[in-house]
Amino acid sequence: MASLTKLSFFFFFFVIAHAFVLLSPLVQSSDKDEDSLLQGINSYRTSLNLPALVKNGNAGCLADEIADDMEDQPCSSPTNGANILATSQTPLANLPKHLGKCKIDANSASDGVILPVCVPKLVPTLVLTNYTHQPQFAKYLNDTKFTGVGLGSEDDWMVVVLASNTPTGSLANAASSLVSAVGFGRFLVSILVGLCVILVS
Repeated sequence: MASLTKLSFFFFFFVIAHAFVLLSPLVQSSDKDEDSLLQGINSYRTSLNLPALVKNGNAGCLADEIADDMEDQPCSSPTNGANILATSQTPLANLPKHLGKCKIDANSASDGVILPVCVPKLVPTLVLTNYTHQPQFAKYLNDTKFTGVGLGSEDDWMVVVLASNTPTGSLANAASSLVSAVGFGRFLVSILVGLCVILVS
């Protein structure tokens, strides 16, 4: 009887521990260069009496995907220093794929802005200077309609994606089922582990 109580106690904590690990959201670590740039951009905006930009997960996903695409391009690429609107005429061929991967509704992306810059070795002061002192970038950073930001970097490329406070620039999630594929997969693994433990005991 005592061993059955111990086994039940062990089983309970085993299932709880697995549920916690498998069902908790994935934690993504922040890149030091990206955090430093965001801090610099927000200091710049504060000096202009503008509100700080808040990290937007969808914008961050999009920035990471675009930075991954650009990492092998030279700094002489025409996208360096370009301000790119998330429209059908974008020079980014994979943008529709990235919007889908990041689960961004295309209708909520048309007023978003993508700001890629290439700086050798991503020297922090030079990256910040590119964004705050180049008119093609500063005009967006000075605009109060932009409230969210995502950053991505690869090699010499830094990508800033700005999300607005409008429905057409919020980078909102595309309509999807209540249970995401990843969440459902974690749920199934938890159930299977629980069933295995029950069957073994």
